[in-house]
Amino acid sequence: MGKMVSPNAVSTLLSIPNPDSASDLPEIIVQVTNLEPKGKSYGFNASDGKMKIKAIFSSRLSSEVISGNIQNLGLIRVLDYTVNEIPSKSEKYLIITKCEAVSPALEVEIKDEVKKEAGILLKPKQERDAKNEVPEEGDRAFVLQPKEEVVTKSAAQIVKEQRSNMAPAARMAMTRRVHSLVSLNPYQGNWTIKVRVTNKGSMRTYKNVRGEGCVFNVELTDEDGTQIQATMFNEAARKFYEKFELGKVYYISKGTLKVANKQFKTVKNDYEMTLNENSEVEEASSEAAFIPETKFNFVPIDQLGPYVNSKELVDVIGIVQSVSPSVSIRRKSNNEMVPKRDVTIADQTKKTVVVSLWNDLATNVGQELLDIADKSPVIAIKSLKVGDFQGVSLSALPRSILQVDPEIPEAKKLRCWYDSEGKLTSMASVSSGLSPSTKSGARSMYSDRVSMSRITSDPSLGSDKPAFFSVRAYISFIKPDQTMWYRACKTCNRKVTDAVEGGYWCEGCQKNEADCSLRYILVVRISDSGGEGFVSAFNQEAEQIIGCSADELDILKSQEEGTPYQMKLKQVTWNHYLLRVAVSQNEYNNEKRQRITVKAVAPVDFAAESRYLLEEISKIKGSH
Repeated sequence: MGKMVSPNAVSTLLSIPNPDSASDLPEIIVQVTNLEPKGKSYGFNASDGKMKIKAIFSSRLSSEVISGNIQNLGLIRVLDYTVNEIPSKSEKYLIITKCEAVSPALEVEIKDEVKKEAGILLKPKQERDAKNEVPEEGDRAFVLQPKEEVVTKSAAQIVKEQRSNMAPAARMAMTRRVHSLVSLNPYQGNWTIKVRVTNKGSMRTYKNVRGEGCVFNVELTDEDGTQIQATMFNEAARKFYEKFELGKVYYISKGTLKVANKQFKTVKNDYEMTLNENSEVEEASSEAAFIPETKFNFVPIDQLGPYVNSKELVDVIGIVQSVSPSVSIRRKSNNEMVPKRDVTIADQTKKTVVVSLWNDLATNVGQELLDIADKSPVIAIKSLKVGDFQGVSLSALPRSILQVDPEIPEAKKLRCWYDSEGKLTSMASVSSGLSPSTKSGARSMYSDRVSMSRITSDPSLGSDKPAFFSVRAYISFIKPDQTMWYRACKTCNRKVTDAVEGGYWCEGCQKNEADCSLRYILVVRISDSGGEGFVSAFNQEAEQIIGCSADELDILKSQEEGTPYQMKLKQVTWNHYLLRVAVSQNEYNNEKRQRITVKAVAPVDFAAESRYLLEEISKIKGSH
């Protein structure tokens, strides 16, 4: 069958740079030439035989190129597109967001040689290869006829007549084509999007060499579920901070896009948006139902391990097990006191994890959770940071969203499980018993397993950032005359000093206390079959190793010349543990030294350890 391009296809594209509807377009078939990768997409020249225009496929069409459906020198039918002008250059750029392949690669590039009323005729390569066949009368090439252009004058007149009576948001929707977020890119000029604010950050101040300013972010979601982060600085931040309300739908235009900074991006999008004081934002209250609510991507509690100390944020859902009272913590960065509250949650994996709430989440929603904790509510939290405190822990950020008993299928399923069997099930902390299977990639006591010689023989470990490993070792030595603890504030756990008027002074809480507690800062030597090394263990991990609190050990030390104290330390040595450790570099007297810190401790589960060893043996057999 003969194939051809539409006559004057490029001129047609240029004459309708932003089509309002694909159904209003004439048939546009162009040839793809000079196809080459452009980042995560593909650029090319769109040719109709007479004219060419630089073009790029939307990133979602990359799979069509990779699969071979769209080929260099092939023909495509353009179904949806935008023509933009590159500000720095006096040329147009075609962005194709929807198309379909018409023909595979032709033998040559189409030139304006054979002219027909219907277009330019050329056979594809594979049809030309049949040189020995004699075409019959019925095998004549079929020429595609373009559709007639649809006259849109009456529609434009209707819009013009109605525009004066419309609300601002309705005018924006009618007079501009609404783009999907996936179709946007930095080369586009005029666009309008319809999105819901699914996350709103707090107003923040900053100070750098260029001066001081303020900034805040919002996360936007369109009807396809695509998300993007929008950032506003200074005048734009002050202008739109009150205008943007969480959960509402808006029409937005006159913003700019750039490649997202991976260090700061919070949503899965290659681009991020910036709005300035000239950007347009109008609420679309009558059409809110078409945009999805907050979108969660829940991670089961027992699968949090791979996210520890990662820049990637997670969403979790769980049943509230306990809520702590609010305490004040002093920030190291600015010495400011901020409220904090810990919430322990559990899910169907029968694991628990501690979530730290800060600021308003701690005082407002946190107090609400404390009041209803006995009812075991379901909470869903978006955008949490996974840390390694006590093994695995979660911490809320200014952009985090917490919903209590949300009306979503996952919450109903979790509630049903808990009411039927979960509340009678024994729960374990995710830090003390992650799955021993290394296939899941979880950072548990059974992943990243190494010997002590592997750690101590490489002095460069942890030079850039802490390196995490798991070891199975014995406590081989505890120096009895070391400083094993410090006097700590019972409120914030910071070190206290003797007050002038008696009692203890806490610099963190800025107050005197009549009493204090003791917290461990323990150093022990651990040994395995490969080597040994000294490790530091702080209060919780040290309590698991020693078997009692620092206060209790201090009482033993004061009895009978310390004999019970010596006996206690002797009982601890040569006990067998699984340890999760962090390896970092500390500088002392201008010399870098390796420091190994215990992050989690667990007794050896010999059944789980046997399964782990069998898996390792199977891997060795499989590699031979």
